[in-house]
Amino acid sequence: MLQYITAKEAAEKWNISQRRVSILCAENRIPDVAMLGNMWIIPRDAKKPEDARKTKSRKSANTARPFVKWAGGKTQLLPILKENLPENLGEGIKKYAEPFVGGGALLFALLAEYSFDEVYICDNNRELINAYTVIRDFCGELIQHLANMQSEYKSMDNLDKKQEYYYARRERYNTLSLNEETKIEKAALFIFLNKTCFNGLYRVNKKGNYNVPFGKHESPTICDTENLLKISEMLVGVTMRFCDYHDVLNFADADTFVYIDPPYRPLNATSGFTSYTEEQFDDTDQIELARLYGELSEIGARVMLSNSDPHNVDENDSFFDDLYSEYTVMRIDASRAINSKGNKRGKIKELLIKNY
Repeated sequence: MLQYITAKEAAEKWNISQRRVSILCAENRIPDVAMLGNMWIIPRDAKKPEDARKTKSRKSANTARPFVKWAGGKTQLLPILKENLPENLGEGIKKYAEPFVGGGALLFALLAEYSFDEVYICDNNRELINAYTVIRDFCGELIQHLANMQSEYKSMDNLDKKQEYYYARRERYNTLSLNEETKIEKAALFIFLNKTCFNGLYRVNKKGNYNVPFGKHESPTICDTENLLKISEMLVGVTMRFCDYHDVLNFADADTFVYIDPPYRPLNATSGFTSYTEEQFDDTDQIELARLYGELSEIGARVMLSNSDPHNVDENDSFFDDLYSEYTVMRIDASRAINSKGNKRGKIKELLIKNY
């Protein structure tokens, strides 16, 4: 009868990261592994597989797309973000952290191209982190839920019926408490609403209720099975936390690359999107975030941060230039992907701030 050890014990035995052990299990590189709940167990006498990795270990064709549309998403900016990555990524720099993960465009791009020993993501949107966790741990069941909703939605022959269906799902989402029994349904509703709402927004009111109206989509892709399966595989071994961004300090060290993509500072009084959580993110929070940026720099982490550029509306507004005067402040071209008025979705400048 086989005796088993945990992935953590195998990692210690083979002198590799626990994340790497989990990936080897998911890739069927270790014979006779099994799942105990959500945890891999490995035969005690299993041999460490040969490490055939290269720095860029996966084909770019395997890159997953964000599973939700997220305001401030970085898909369009991936080329310039990649141009500004730190040297030695995936070799000397073996850890990656993203404390405001959002849609995860850069996360998925880096997981497709680089081998990291440890990867950490967090967000203070509990439902978003739940969706990431469910995609990783219960992808098959999630796909069933989404496929059912997609079939029901597309079977309706007019927008009035689809609108009624949307608002019924929104009401269910807002009244459904998130716990172990409901987490898969909650994640499915989270994705469904994002695919069928107005402009792909995620917004909640002061009570924490999702309040985005119906988007009048005739035939959206609600269940993207292939992409969800890719994401599920990529997220194996990734540490995910629902928490404040300060928690990244418990993970980061001199071998870590940290990408920070916080809620952007509004360019004017009307451009600030209401809220992705019940909490706001004002100038006081931006100043506190800059303090954390300095702490990460002091421990030797490589840090890159995105934010809005106040110069778009006021050349004399040097808020970020002053706040990050010790670092490299770049101005890059970007597009407004989410705006209620189509004529305001144009080219603007954004900031990219690096400590390397």
